[in-house]
Amino acid sequence: MRTLCSSTLLGEFFVIGFAGLVAMKDPDLTTSTVWTVCGIAMFLSVALCGVVTRPAGIVLGWALQIALIAAGFVVPSMFFLGVIFAALWWASVHYGRKIDEAKARFAAQADPTTPDAA
Repeated sequence: MRTLCSSTLLGEFFVIGFAGLVAMKDPDLTTSTVWTVCGIAMFLSVALCGVVTRPAGIVLGWALQIALIAAGFVVPSMFFLGVIFAALWWASVHYGRKIDEAKARFAAQADPTTPDAA
């Protein structure tokens, strides 16, 4: 799960950065505001890579997905990209857990000394 979720989060890192460049064109937003918000979101996307295996990491990942969709009010294309990345996040969590379960079953079958192998 860690690999799939981290890949999604790193992709979001770049999307957030590019969305910041687009948001700078808005005359109502200052450069410092855009890069403060984008910088925090970019930091969170990278920091979540380290805690994605914990239950709180998944919840925080969902919060980031909601924030990306909400960014569509500033950069309209983020509605579309936010939904795409939310779907990728769901797939990463869902299929990542299935892969982890399959790996655990395979490891238990390979090592008959473990109590779960019976």
